Amino acid sequence: MSCGIYITANDKVIEQTIALLKSIRLHDPDTPIVLIPYDDNYQRIATIIKDAYGVEIYQDLEFIDRLSNQLYQIFGQGFFARPNQFRKQACWFGSFDKFIYIDTDIVVFDKIIETIDYLDKYDFICYDYQHSGGIKNVFTPKVLENNVFNENDIQDMFNGGFWGAKKNIISEEILYQTFTECASHPEYFDFSQKTSDQPIINYMILKQVPQRFNIVRRPGGAPGSWAGSNHFQVQDHHLIDPNVNQPLDYLHWAGIRIQPGCPYWDIWKYYRYLGEAMPDDELLPTPTSNNLWQKIKGKICRKS
Repeated sequence: MSCGIYITANDKVIEQTIALLKSIRLHDPDTPIVLIPYDDNYQRIATIIKDAYGVEIYQDLEFIDRLSNQLYQIFGQGFFARPNQFRKQACWFGSFDKFIYIDTDIVVFDKIIETIDYLDKYDFICYDYQHSGGIKNVFTPKVLENNVFNENDIQDMFNGGFWGAKKNIISEEILYQTFTECASHPEYFDFSQKTSDQPIINYMILKQVPQRFNIVRRPGGAPGSWAGSNHFQVQDHHLIDPNVNQPLDYLHWAGIRIQPGCPYWDIWKYYRYLGEAMPDDELLPTPTSNNLWQKIKGKICRKS
């Protein structure tokens, strides 16, 4: 049974992608990694990460285009802030029988592919405290009022930046059916901040995949993962969550621009320049302000 990791990226996020891949390969030189191009602007990053980290390109690019275009059309062009986020749904139909999907604004601190061991028992896994912040920016109270979900279901909400699953438990038909249902009931979703894939994919998993598990519910608890949490303790280029006295498995800068002065900047910089000369912060290009989507993501994330 084949196992691997999917990422999405383009040439605009080369630095983040390198940091992620260096952190993965530090602990795991062998697990296959496949890039799902975020858009057509990916040739430069594809060359860099293939040569340095052995990352392959998703084999059927025509399928990705067909899938994403069909999904866009169900809601209508222009509805979502970042419709290309839905290209990651090609994970369900790729080469891995079991897989993890990882956003590029993440670094990992161990052999992260081992989290798929939970897929021996479950069909879908996540690993975050998104549910602890309530339903805002994912669902509206209508999903409870209309008995679409109950309170227990809502406790299984997850962040779309890190998750794993078994191949083909979601079919194309289910994807199109889910999008059609959601388009028929926009009142169920909190799109006030122009969120994209997370509300819809949460709806799909909660509806279609009963055998799901959030790793933070394992016996003995589990650490957080959001870089907006200020209580993590730095230890030898790793982080410890003192709430559970456990090391983090990964850190996610969701909603946070990765730049000098951001939370846990030294952690990200360490992994980005691992094996290279470490540049001074003042020599690095510094964005002047957050773009709209980063501001939106910041409101969506929940402190862990």
